[in-house]
Amino acid sequence: MKATHSDPTVQPVPASVVAAVDAADVTLSNPKWAVIALGANLGNRLETLQGAVDALEDTPGLRVKAVSPVYETEPWGVEPGSQPSYLNAVALVKTTLPPSSLLERAHAVEEAFHRVREERWGSRTIDVDIVAYADVVSDDPVLTLPHPRAHERAFVLAPWHDVDPEAQLPGIGTVADLLAGLGRDGVMPRGDLELRLPE
Repeated sequence: MKATHSDPTVQPVPASVVAAVDAADVTLSNPKWAVIALGANLGNRLETLQGAVDALEDTPGLRVKAVSPVYETEPWGVEPGSQPSYLNAVALVKTTLPPSSLLERAHAVEEAFHRVREERWGSRTIDVDIVAYADVVSDDPVLTLPHPRAHERAFVLAPWHDVDPEAQLPGIGTVADLLAGLGRDGVMPRGDLELRLPE
């Protein structure tokens, strides 16, 4: 069979190989759902959030399946007005990476965007937190699952509820009920801003 391409070194990829790759991409061989919270309050916040979503998509064994609307929120755990406001969003991903490897990737994405860890609750160019991984409940101090403060944070629950209204925080309850209990004070939808799902 002749190659139709003008470059003789480029051979057409057999349809069976293409099908196998596509199938692997869809199923990722027993993938797990994970929920990743993103936040930024320094620099070009929207551009950094989009860059983090794109970097996650570029991770082998991970596919970003949904990205939430963007919210603007007041910083958590600090004096009002002492830091710039955050842009927050949530990404739903399917992955074959174990939680420990997903955490390593989250930290690598933070480092790529020059996240500096100098003080608790400090300003940051990007925060990439694993909120939940499948239905895993673990008190491992390196990676507690689900995130130990997710149920207290409307800036996580609101965007998560937008992309998955039936979501459950493993071992705690439904995201809808948790969000209803907290309310949405200080969590403002930014309909003028949008994150793109990687193509």
